[in-house]
Amino acid sequence: MDKERLSLRITTSRLEKLRRVAKNREKTMTQLVEDWIDKLKEEGKTDGA
Repeated sequence: MDKERLSLRITTSRLEKLRRVAKNREKTMTQLVEDWIDKLKEEGKTDGA
């Protein structure tokens, strides 16, 4: 699967929180963001993909 880079601006406190949560769950920040994106529901889609 091809990968793309995502760049975004967030507050320092949110970035630190993301780092803490990733460390506590033994995941990368990328894995946390991908998990969150995968849980998003798309309008008009029902198959969960």
